Amino acid sequence: MQVITTVSELRAWRKALYQQGKQVGFVPTMGNLHEGHLQLVKAASAECDVVIASIFVNPMQFGQNEDLDAYPRTIEADKTKLIAQGVDVLFLPAVDEMYPRGLNRQTFVEVPGLSDIICGVTRPGHFRGVATVVSKLFNMVVPDQAFFGEKDFQQLQVIQTMVKDLSMDVVICPVATEREADGLAMSSRNGYLNEKERKIAPFVFQTLKNIRAAVQAGQSNYRLVEKEAQQALDVEGFKTDYVTIRESETLREAQSGDTDLVVLIAAYLRTTRLIDNLRFKI
Repeated sequence: MQVITTVSELRAWRKALYQQGKQVGFVPTMGNLHEGHLQLVKAASAECDVVIASIFVNPMQFGQNEDLDAYPRTIEADKTKLIAQGVDVLFLPAVDEMYPRGLNRQTFVEVPGLSDIICGVTRPGHFRGVATVVSKLFNMVVPDQAFFGEKDFQQLQVIQTMVKDLSMDVVICPVATEREADGLAMSSRNGYLNEKERKIAPFVFQTLKNIRAAVQAGQSNYRLVEKEAQQALDVEGFKTDYVTIRESETLREAQSGDTDLVVLIAAYLRTTRLIDNLRFKI
């Protein structure tokens, strides 16, 4: 696996691939890789001739109350996992390489209508940071296809909308959420859970399934369903950020007559924020 750390080196590598007519698959990550990330790599390998992954802990998407320095960095272990999956190139840029003029002077990308709802309410500026760094990475890597997990459903919608709005020539490939045996969505944040919290955490997914069952059984008072689900989470020991039923394409609040829905949950166990979602049709 080749490790590239600069944009100039990356562009030289990419120029050579143009001449070979290779299809390039891209998996952007912030590192601390788990099986969910590796499923993205496997999907890219199945679809593309060449697979490039990136590891960059993006400071622009961290809020004032979020500890950037505490984010786990496991570069050597991550490299070993990527090599085992047959990744061709790892792009490993420094902050100065990604933001040479500094964060305060950086041109940014923002997707209106999707960035300030749901997670965007309690994490203002987060999706601006996501859209900006993904846009930059796409301009650097110039992938044919890029692979993102469905666990971060709002992020996926933001990126898909950005690509469409800015006429980017890249196909966004969603990959299903990878789960532990008890249903907990795989996440780097799961490592913060203590033993007691880890036993409670799968209740998030169970709550999603309970909501789906209620709606598919004919319950159409979505706000009541959300309220009861939040109460159930709170009883189990969560501090709930939101439980919301949305129309899956637009992420507006679901209404009677909508047939393609997604339920999204964010909830804290102590200081660990867990997110998950479940998309379904009625």
